[in-house]
Amino acid sequence: MIFNYLNQKVYYEIDGDLQSNRKVIVIINGIMMNVRSWDSFKEAFSKENVLIRFDMFDQGLSSKLNENYRQEIQVDLLKNLLVHLNIDQVNLVGISYGASIALQFSVKYPDLIEKMVIANGVAKTSDWLKDIGHGWNKVGKTRDGEMYYHITIPYIYSPEFYQKNIKWMNNRKKILLNIFSNSEFLDAMERLVISADTHDVLHELESVQTETLIISSEEDYLTPVFEQKILNEKLSNSHLVIIPNCGHASMYEKPELFTSLSLGFINSEQEKVI
Repeated sequence: MIFNYLNQKVYYEIDGDLQSNRKVIVIINGIMMNVRSWDSFKEAFSKENVLIRFDMFDQGLSSKLNENYRQEIQVDLLKNLLVHLNIDQVNLVGISYGASIALQFSVKYPDLIEKMVIANGVAKTSDWLKDIGHGWNKVGKTRDGEMYYHITIPYIYSPEFYQKNIKWMNNRKKILLNIFSNSEFLDAMERLVISADTHDVLHELESVQTETLIISSEEDYLTPVFEQKILNEKLSNSHLVIIPNCGHASMYEKPELFTSLSLGFINSEQEKVI
């Protein structure tokens, strides 16, 4: 389905009945992801809930923009999608880039969130992460798909997972090489990377009261564990889970655990002990 925002199209899918009393879960993509990235999670996430997936600007089937922007445009895109769907409150699940959008959303629109899952996210884009992203963009300008693959994908996974699943990784590489050689995709990625440079809610998170589950990965080399510990310290109503033997792409490396953690947290109705 499509809705228009800022005279641009936004693609989204809904699994479940919005007229039911079920909790609504909105998944927010990582930087290279799109709606299709979550297909294998659709059945589990929509079994007891209403699931909404959408492509942000410069992702998937949503519009590609022709100029640089800040992540706030993605935050307000999500807000306007909820208005379009007449939804008062949702549960957010954001990973990596999507975690940044969720955190900014929680600062700007706290009343619209019931619970929030932040996976492999940061409170602020560090100089370390900026330089990695700028390296991606530098290689992207060469239009060398194989070079772009090697500068991005291996570091997203833990070394053990990568080695144990090398056949799967090689098959995935064949698919990604065509995508990573596509100028439209690489230009969109450049804009997405640049938009993340100014992400910084470090000094605003203490005001966020949304109950939050923070998922961290022991072998995440892009957004290391200490970054999620900072989130845990800043978010007063948060819980931190560190997944062992797992890299940045926690939803791909540990899909069952990622699903169980997210749904168990969101669907829990346990009352707080005072």
